[in-house]
Amino acid sequence: MLKHKDHFHGSDLEQIEQYYGIKKEDIVSFSANVNPLGISPNLRKTLVEHLDAITSYPDRDYTSLRRCIADYVHSDYENIIVGNGSTELISLFIQIEHPKKAMILGPTYSEYEREIFLGGGTTHYYPLKEKDNFCLNLEDFTKHLNESVELLVICNPNNPTSSSITREKMRQILDICKQYDIFVMVDETYVEFAENMDEITSVPLTHYYNNIIILRGTAKFFAAPGLRLGYAVTGNRDQVKAINTRKNPWTINSLAVIAGELMFSDESYIKQTKDLISAERARIFKKLSESSDFKVYPASANFLLAKILRDDISSQDLFERAIKKGMMIRDCSTFPFLDQKYIRFCFMMPEDNDRLLDCLLCEK
Repeated sequence: MLKHKDHFHGSDLEQIEQYYGIKKEDIVSFSANVNPLGISPNLRKTLVEHLDAITSYPDRDYTSLRRCIADYVHSDYENIIVGNGSTELISLFIQIEHPKKAMILGPTYSEYEREIFLGGGTTHYYPLKEKDNFCLNLEDFTKHLNESVELLVICNPNNPTSSSITREKMRQILDICKQYDIFVMVDETYVEFAENMDEITSVPLTHYYNNIIILRGTAKFFAAPGLRLGYAVTGNRDQVKAINTRKNPWTINSLAVIAGELMFSDESYIKQTKDLISAERARIFKKLSESSDFKVYPASANFLLAKILRDDISSQDLFERAIKKGMMIRDCSTFPFLDQKYIRFCFMMPEDNDRLLDCLLCEK
């Protein structure tokens, strides 16, 4: 198992508070990748009005919730599995698939490797290369697929590179994986932030391929990490049955069900989020691209990866500089294949983004 160094996660504000003596309420987290708008006003109002729902068990099959999600992703509700965040579904799927050998596109989220390792499997990373702007070289990548690989894991858009793979390329990957009997798990946690989401999402492919499962959650785009509401989409009914059979009942609480039945149809909030992220992504990318201190990479998600070009500054230096001003960015030296020259940060409200840019671009 590849060793991941200790680091501060975007949710570790209590540790930051203790270590740096800064109140967590005073920290703007550019590391958590959560929608800066917070939960929608409609959702807040609805949850308050339905607080008594916690006195009752939710529907064991979550039929209404699954129908709402199916309408949102344009799929059949019988293809939808719901879980206690996408993390539970990642764990359940890997436990059921139980791969002896898996391939992961990296650098990426460490939880995939951890779950495979806990299940007794081994992981091989296919590295996205800096010379390709961390975009997948499809021709080279497919040469590494063979019958020894049982599971392929792809985060799309990828964390922390913010690069993405189009659905057309994903179709080619699935065709080759089909030849070698490789199942493909695609984590689309950040796909809703992508300007060209319709060209990236693999959900339509679930109508034609039975060797793919797609995972999403509500933590990032809908700013609701505490609800722990995630879902999976797959056309493989055997997988649906296997996961639902193994999954504990009522892992989603009654309030999360109510939230889910509302948030996926909250068109005003969805549009406002997409417009904000699209504008800030373009603005910040342009600003940093004009600096000789950084190289930034094309971004599809609500965050970007930047390489520090100055010899006298490291990712830890910039983390320290930002946190002392109440802003938390991600030191990417903890990710496989990245070193102390890479940072990642998400897009917050414009005024906060301006503060961070001033901090990153200052000479000291």
